[in-house]
Amino acid sequence: MCGIVGIAGREPVVDRLIGALARLEYRGYDSAGIATLDHGEIQRRRASGKLVNLAEKLTLDPLEGVTGIGHTRWATHGAPTELNAHPHATPRVAVVHNGIIENYRSLLVELAADGYLPVTQTDSEVVAMMATRWLDLGLSPVAAVQATVSRLEGAFALLFLFHGEEGLIVAARQGSPLAIGHGDGEMFLGSDALALSLFTDRVTYLDDGDWAVVTPQKASIRTRDGMVASRILHHSNASSSIVEKGPYRHFMAKEIHEQPDAVSRVVGQFIDRATDTLVVRSPLAFDFATLGRMTVSACGTAYLAGAVGRYWFERYARLPVDIDVGSEFRYRQPPLQPEGLALFISQSGETADTLAALRYCAANGQHIASVVNVAESTIARESGSVFPLLCGPEIGVASTKAFTAQLTTLACLAIVAGRARGALDNAALAELVGALVSLPGALAKALTVEEDIAKIARGLSKASDVLFLGRGSLYPIALEGALKLKEISYIHAEGYAAGELKHGPIALVDETVPVVVIAPSDELIEKTISNMQEVCARGGKIILITDAQGAATHGAMAQQTILMPQVHPFVAPIIAAVAVQLLAYHAAVHLGADVDQPRNLAKSVTVE
Repeated sequence: MCGIVGIAGREPVVDRLIGALARLEYRGYDSAGIATLDHGEIQRRRASGKLVNLAEKLTLDPLEGVTGIGHTRWATHGAPTELNAHPHATPRVAVVHNGIIENYRSLLVELAADGYLPVTQTDSEVVAMMATRWLDLGLSPVAAVQATVSRLEGAFALLFLFHGEEGLIVAARQGSPLAIGHGDGEMFLGSDALALSLFTDRVTYLDDGDWAVVTPQKASIRTRDGMVASRILHHSNASSSIVEKGPYRHFMAKEIHEQPDAVSRVVGQFIDRATDTLVVRSPLAFDFATLGRMTVSACGTAYLAGAVGRYWFERYARLPVDIDVGSEFRYRQPPLQPEGLALFISQSGETADTLAALRYCAANGQHIASVVNVAESTIARESGSVFPLLCGPEIGVASTKAFTAQLTTLACLAIVAGRARGALDNAALAELVGALVSLPGALAKALTVEEDIAKIARGLSKASDVLFLGRGSLYPIALEGALKLKEISYIHAEGYAAGELKHGPIALVDETVPVVVIAPSDELIEKTISNMQEVCARGGKIILITDAQGAATHGAMAQQTILMPQVHPFVAPIIAAVAVQLLAYHAAVHLGADVDQPRNLAKSVTVE
């Protein structure tokens, strides 16, 4: 998705901004732009398409300046045009933004009442307009940023450039990553260390809620509450910065925290935030409206993403779905309806069993579609339609951000199918689109309870056996929670449909077996609560993953409760995924396990 860079320097910045943006091209983008201060005046150049188009424009119409910001944009609000490209600017301020401003519509209404009107279709422009209003009211640039950021909802990384303020860039971060690079009499900012590696190997990562005042001499970092913050200075290996941990102890932790940004990219592929409407940006090689059945195949965590997707496709699109793990599907040789759709899910795009299942379906007259993270992979190349995750390299063997990106992709496709098949009316469609739009911000909020989960995980790490229970679309998340715990902590864990507890697994329940129950407040919570009572009656210790409403009504039965944000049931599985990831991660860390490279496991399974 979007990538951002900034330089508060002592030498011309234009060529260096372009070089840094080139290092962010892997994130995916469809337009680019830069802005500089030329004798105090804000000047900018923007272009749709690839970075080379911007470079050509700069050759014909150069920019000067030693302070500047740059951006590569993946369109989410409005078409990928030069008008909608970043930086967004008024005569007083220029802004680049990565993420989604969820409440931009209400802010635009407020600004319009004061005479501030947008000229683009984007959500990001509201940030520049808001800052301008505060400047017009007499606030300083730093105070204007504070006032602006305090009104924003969602996930964002922001850089601000101000008229007449040579050498000053103000930055803010919530949900989307942002790093500061330390040079010799110069300072740099970027979406990740890769963007900064051209300039420095000394990098500081902002925490959620941080904002920073950056000049050529230093960066002053403050928390959301305005308290001075001290963040660790990391030394980055420039040649391999794309696969560095940054401020995190493990890649898995880093990738868990990248999920708001990763999910934001997926949402941006399917939802036009200018109108909050569903879009299909590339023509599909099949027609959802005419499908009689869909077949899904994948392995491991990707299979569990497909299992959640089955609930969504069948409920919201009324499309029957068959799903099987690739290693079984390929040998079942199932009969397939002519002109059906076969969908394959793989992070690497090279999973051997999934690829074999794909080839079986292709040989049997199926339309082939895939959800992959590596666009050049074999599975992608052999698919008629490809839905890229765009979540960047995932180094940890246990999948995290690729899983939630897969889930989000399937959720978006399910409502695309529901619209095409006439299964969703306009009101229902708008409700589901709204749930997806709010998802990145909700994920960022879910990550704020990590310390609470870590405390619970320390107790969980003492268990020899753990059960996970869920109902409906939360059942595959129970399976995923058990898989994650097994993968990285080596604790035996099993996931079950909550209603199946009494059909055998309850025989395992006693005071030594923790039972993790995933039960946000939805139409099935009362059914799941009855299973909790069965566990309590046998001395079982319950860890309840729910939201505030669920905790208020049923939390008393649990020994420990993990509170997730209150969200629409449609996206609750994606939020719950974060909780089970963190639970497994911290249990494994407490046990001293190799979290990123668990024993006997590989990232890409290219053999049977």
